[in-house]
Amino acid sequence: MIRHLRRLGLMVGLTLIAAPAPAQIYRCESASGVIEYTNAPAPGPATERQCRVVDASITVIPAPKPVAPKAGAAGAPAAPIPPAPGPFPPTGATQRPAAGGPAAAAPPAAFPKVDTSAQRTLDGDRRRILEDELRKEEARLAELRTAFNNGEPERRGDERNYLKYLERVQRMREDIGRAESNIVSIRQELAAIRN
Repeated sequence: MIRHLRRLGLMVGLTLIAAPAPAQIYRCESASGVIEYTNAPAPGPATERQCRVVDASITVIPAPKPVAPKAGAAGAPAAPIPPAPGPFPPTGATQRPAAGGPAAAAPPAAFPKVDTSAQRTLDGDRRRILEDELRKEEARLAELRTAFNNGEPERRGDERNYLKYLERVQRMREDIGRAESNIVSIRQELAAIRN
């Protein structure tokens, strides 16, 4: 009996030890101000990247309940709202609105509107900010490419181990990719602003 209790205690203890620990998320900021979220901060000098643990608690906010649409223009009753997608198929049959039915509800009369001149001012401010960000990101990309030296940057004194050097080269390659992606995104945002 005592032997069985010892085995049970040993099994419970091993189960608790083998249970996966919750993953930690780190917010790392490089010396140039680039912020990256990761589950494993890259090794390196403290002056190169500063990483701190992010609070990983999750807050769940329930979605508002959908409001049933009003009857269509012809006076026909509106179709029921289909249930939210989930892991199981809906139990009841749901109707889809007819092709000629109302597409989307019109905004309410009290919906705030911005006059044209105010919108132009806002768009001008947004364009200036985006152009500023684009110039900064292009300058940063040029610096990164210069330091990268076509994949063969100069080795530093603290990189006697060749693996450390390769890790830094990989980080530089990733930084260049992020900068290029940022430039593409900013240019798309600029193109979306109305003239």
